[in-house]
Amino acid sequence: MAEPLIRLATAADAAVIAAIYAPYVTDTFVSFEEEAPAQEEMARRIAGSVPGLYPWLVAELDGRIIGYASSSAFRSRPSYRWTVETGVYLSPDAHGRGLGRALMERMLDLLTRQNFTAVVAGITLPNPASVALHEKLGFAPAATYRDTGFKLGAWRTVQVFARDLAPRLTPPLEIRPFADVA
Repeated sequence: MAEPLIRLATAADAAVIAAIYAPYVTDTFVSFEEEAPAQEEMARRIAGSVPGLYPWLVAELDGRIIGYASSSAFRSRPSYRWTVETGVYLSPDAHGRGLGRALMERMLDLLTRQNFTAVVAGITLPNPASVALHEKLGFAPAATYRDTGFKLGAWRTVQVFARDLAPRLTPPLEIRPFADVA
């Protein structure tokens, strides 16, 4: 397999990102969304709740986007701003090639350079592939929310995995826009 190009996502990528994500929403319990977001909603998410702080990456192979990694605020209150939440999604033909790991490694590097100190990822269980990926990347279980979501006819448990990105400085360094460090 040729090396994929991993780059920052733009609003122009929103339709393809929405198409990759849709089956996770409609056919699996991986996402707790019940309706797949449209292109416009994905463009809004890519732009971020605080423009310039939460990068999204896409992986392209032969000019076709085959996966993406997202980041977003962990919580809305200001004191949480040094922690970021991530996700990674691949098209069906991109699984098992190390692409999720490549996307996440690039994302973690970028978030570290932005001065985030910790990263979290919520994983609906069971999801052995996602758990294994996050553990290989240095994440460890941090919390378990038992039977907190009802999807596809059953109650679902979410396990939160966390990883430190940088030491906890006092005072902490302010978060830098990803455009300044990408």
